[in-house]
Amino acid sequence: MTTPHPPSLTRRSWFGSALLPALLPAQSAPAQSGPAQSSKDIVIASSNGLACCNQAMELLKAGADTLDAVIAGVNINEEDPEDNGVGYGGLPNEDGVVELDASVMHGPTRRAGAVAGLQGIKTPSKVAKLVMERTNHIMLVGEGALRFAQAHGFQRENLLTEKSRLAWLVWRESLRENWGPGIDAPPAKQDRSRRLQERFPDARPEWLEWALEMAVRPLAGTINCLALNRKGEMSGVTTTSGTAWKLAGRIGDSPIVGAGLYVDQDVGAAGSTGRGEENIRIAGAHTIVESLRQGRSAQQACLEALQRVSRNFDHDRKRLAQFSLSFYALRKDGQYGAASLWKGARFVVHDGPAARHEPTAYLYEK
Repeated sequence: MTTPHPPSLTRRSWFGSALLPALLPAQSAPAQSGPAQSSKDIVIASSNGLACCNQAMELLKAGADTLDAVIAGVNINEEDPEDNGVGYGGLPNEDGVVELDASVMHGPTRRAGAVAGLQGIKTPSKVAKLVMERTNHIMLVGEGALRFAQAHGFQRENLLTEKSRLAWLVWRESLRENWGPGIDAPPAKQDRSRRLQERFPDARPEWLEWALEMAVRPLAGTINCLALNRKGEMSGVTTTSGTAWKLAGRIGDSPIVGAGLYVDQDVGAAGSTGRGEENIRIAGAHTIVESLRQGRSAQQACLEALQRVSRNFDHDRKRLAQFSLSFYALRKDGQYGAASLWKGARFVVHDGPAARHEPTAYLYEK
């Protein structure tokens, strides 16, 4: 087991060190109110959110509500068949069924809505908003969520694309001996890629290569988007197809208010992507917003949340290396930040002419 903290800090290790939050104590929060109001529109998102942030910012500048803006942004990902971690084309559960989760929070009204295990609807973020607006509940799941969506005019569709279906079939064959060649089959004389090409002769070679990668290292894709307008109004959304090949009915952190998303109009907003189970155990988004309330920077708050995750594994990097997790935070004064468990991640920021990628802070280097 590796030691949780290095004995000393060098300039090289300072930025990503797990010691950083501990060495930077919180400042006192204002006694009567949250941080000062921002003077401009700001949108941040996970690394797959370039188009999302551009769309959300365009709507903010046109005077749209912050929640409408971020939902319109993530709808791009939800409807994109090439984003295999969100919405249409998302990688399915172990039964080959795509199940979607989403949550929304509207700062000005302090309301929230969520759906989980939703099948057949491309845009769960829109359904989550309807749960917030038209029910006395916060979360609907499974068949009930689907019936609610259909009652409001959503049409049930097959969310599997040929590409995502191929990935599922390749995963089944790589995992289940009943799905592979029988024991009476001739001994394999070819590598796996060649055998897969023969098994799926009509599949594009690049799809097969990708499918094999997904079978070995399954996707845990999600998009989180947070927005702040010039009036100081905030909202957020998190939406996902969840971990690939999950057990049917598995729910991650994305639809859970306080885990995958949290917005406090007086303080700030936070969200996450990555392994939801570990985020749920620390109520990550709520934990980060409470850190912001105590005066910490967005980056500090995200790093401290990751330290809690690390502590759950006794800071054992070999165990932590089995997953990824990133947090994003936006304060009401416009200060923003993000942090990831491992070095190399990015997030998206739009506070000017166009959305751009920025590196996240990080806890550990591999």
